[in-house]
Amino acid sequence: MQIAICDDEKNIRELIGNKVLKQFPEAEVNYYSSGEELLLADKLIDILFLDIQMSGKNGMETARELRKKNKKTIIIFVTALEEYVFQAFDVGAFHYIVKPIEDKKFTEIFCNAVDELKALYTYTPALEERHLMINNGGVHIKVTIDDIVYAEVFNRKVVIHKLNETIEYYGKMSDLEAVAGENFFRPHRAYLINFKYVEKYDASTIYLEKGTAIMSKQNYPEFVKKYMKYIQRRG
Repeated sequence: MQIAICDDEKNIRELIGNKVLKQFPEAEVNYYSSGEELLLADKLIDILFLDIQMSGKNGMETARELRKKNKKTIIIFVTALEEYVFQAFDVGAFHYIVKPIEDKKFTEIFCNAVDELKALYTYTPALEERHLMINNGGVHIKVTIDDIVYAEVFNRKVVIHKLNETIEYYGKMSDLEAVAGENFFRPHRAYLINFKYVEKYDASTIYLEKGTAIMSKQNYPEFVKKYMKYIQRRG
C-alpha cells in the first residue's frame, strides 16, 4: 500500500506518518513538503493525505493536476479551516481531516479509506450483467440493469429510460433503487440515474446520454462523492 503525505509543516507530516504506520506497519509512506514536489515525483499513490493551505501550489490545485494523471488515488484533505472542505467534492476527495488531528477520527477515516482501496481492486464488471424482470400490463419484460440510463416517477408509474426504448410499469422507485446497486444514485425523489451515462452535471441538473434528471440541492455533495467513487472503481 503506497501512502503519500503532502503538507508544508514537517511536524504534521511526521504526525500523520506515525499514525499511518501504527495502523498499517507494512505501508510504504512517502513525504512531500509541497504540491510541486508531489507532482514532480510522479509516483503511484493509493492514499494521499493532502494539506489544503500550502504556499505555492495549494492542495486544491495539486489535487486537480493529480486527477488528470490518476483518478484512482484516494484523497483525504487535511485542513485547519472547514470552510474549504466543500470544494473537496469537485476533485473527488474521499474525506477530510481537520487540524488538530484527533486519533479516533483519523483512525475511522483512514480505515474506511483502506476498505475503499480494497473495493477498488476487487471490482468485477460481471456484476453489471444483472437483470430485472418487470410486469408491464401482464407482459414480463427482462431488463438488463446496466442498460438503464435513468428512471423517473410519472403518474404513479416508474418509467425506465434506455438508450433505445422506454418502459413503464407500476411499481415503487425505492424497490428499483434497492436492486440497482452502487452504480446508481437517486439525486431527487423522482429520479434514479446510472453513473455510467452521466455526461455533465451541476448543482441542479444531471445531463445524461439520453435525457436529464433533477438534482436536489441537499443531495449534490453526496452525488459528487459517489460519482467520484464510481470513476475510481472504473479506473
